Amino acid sequence: MSGEASSMAQKELITEYAKDVEGVKEVKNDMTVAKISPNLEESTGEKIDDASITAQVKASLQSHRSTSALKTKVETTDGVVTLSGIAKSATEKTLVTKLVIDIDGVINVINNITIEVAAASNNR
Repeated sequence: MSGEASSMAQKELITEYAKDVEGVKEVKNDMTVAKISPNLEESTGEKIDDASITAQVKASLQSHRSTSALKTKVETTDGVVTLSGIAKSATEKTLVTKLVIDIDGVINVINNITIEVAAASNNR
């Protein structure tokens, strides 16, 4: 693949999506990441508040095919996002962290999501 991604998270997401396509054996992602001014947010003079970050996180998770079905609890305090819930795989859990850390205003991500155990879902 080639082209330009808006962020490293987007580049990694594209790779994951390509791997999910039936019949794909290998993915070579040569995309570049767009250069964005590091002071862009600071120049606006606005600080993104925790409620806005939480809303952006929820919207981001719901808009991506690989994470839309997740039932994830999102809490944000001073830009630190804490996630809890259940993922189907370690890849899905990792993907959530990559999506969230890329959101404006997020300082850190604490990912407390657990990985679903197939046998546990049969006992309920």
